[in-house]
Amino acid sequence: MPITLDDLRRFAASYSLFGPTTLGHAVDRLGFVQADPIRAPARAQDLTLRHRVRGYRAGDLERHYADLGVEEDFFLNYGFVTRSLQTLMHPRPQAAAVRRKRAHLLLAFVREHGTVHPSAVDAHFAHGTVTNYWGGSSNATTHMLDAMHYRGLLRVVRREGGVRLYAPRQHGPPPTGAAERGARLDALVDVVLRIYAPLPGASLSFFVRRLRHAVPQWQKELTGALQRARERLSHAHVEGAEWYWPNEEDPAAHEPSEAVRFLTPFDPVVHDRGRFERLWGWSYRFEAYTPVAERQRGYYALPLLWRDRVIGWANVSVKDAKLEVELGYVSSHAPRERAYKHALEAEMDRMRAFLGIA
Repeated sequence: MPITLDDLRRFAASYSLFGPTTLGHAVDRLGFVQADPIRAPARAQDLTLRHRVRGYRAGDLERHYADLGVEEDFFLNYGFVTRSLQTLMHPRPQAAAVRRKRAHLLLAFVREHGTVHPSAVDAHFAHGTVTNYWGGSSNATTHMLDAMHYRGLLRVVRREGGVRLYAPRQHGPPPTGAAERGARLDALVDVVLRIYAPLPGASLSFFVRRLRHAVPQWQKELTGALQRARERLSHAHVEGAEWYWPNEEDPAAHEPSEAVRFLTPFDPVVHDRGRFERLWGWSYRFEAYTPVAERQRGYYALPLLWRDRVIGWANVSVKDAKLEVELGYVSSHAPRERAYKHALEAEMDRMRAFLGIA
């Protein structure tokens, strides 16, 4: 039977939200977990993992980071990647010669000390400040450490008080031929689909183009990777768009759970705004950086998933050790089913446990 939009909607609501497992298995299955520093009521990486990890508590990823075999790195955005995924992306091209001498001296310092805090590096080199992306002033040491981390010369060992501590890292040699580069690019595209499927064609193109940040050394080869993806991935034309998903999956075989879920704006289920509007018929906007007077749904409104429908949003906060939830609905009212009320109460109980206020 032909694939329908209802099939794709159910697939989207259930594929990424696999049954709760261990933290290590969840990260391995996803491959990449996007990070964001805003806590409302917790960081995005924790809000993403709480749905997929049994008994997950806010901060568990950071607490167990050193034992998980994961790395902080840039994939489609900044976040946590498996080491196998990181290997596909490196080595990245090194800095221009004018900065290479500084990087060499800094790397020698890190190698001598093993693990370093940015303040120790700054105290030794006194790098001063630089203008950052937003036009403000940033510590030049932090800027250089970030650049060396992105290029694979350093790795994040752990964090202390949210500050990254670095150690030296060495990657293997680059691919020697076009076939190996193509295989790596195809594997990266497969990770994208594993996280965000099903994807309409426009979204697939967007994500593949965004891989230029993961593999800037192969940016010119992304067009070929996109063309191969269109040919080798399972796909169907549904309501005016070509949709793509991993070959081993059957969109018609997926069924969503009966749960209510408060999803971070960066959760794979709702991350792609174009797909969101196609599947759920309304436009969601992340408004943390929108002026207060212009916000329609809230500073950090969490999309509210009920079965296979995103029916509204939740603004969640903790005041006086109590969970406060403000709900909004696309239809202006909550579902009247008793099952929804029970599922909503269960989700709020899970949120309390996650935040440690149960």
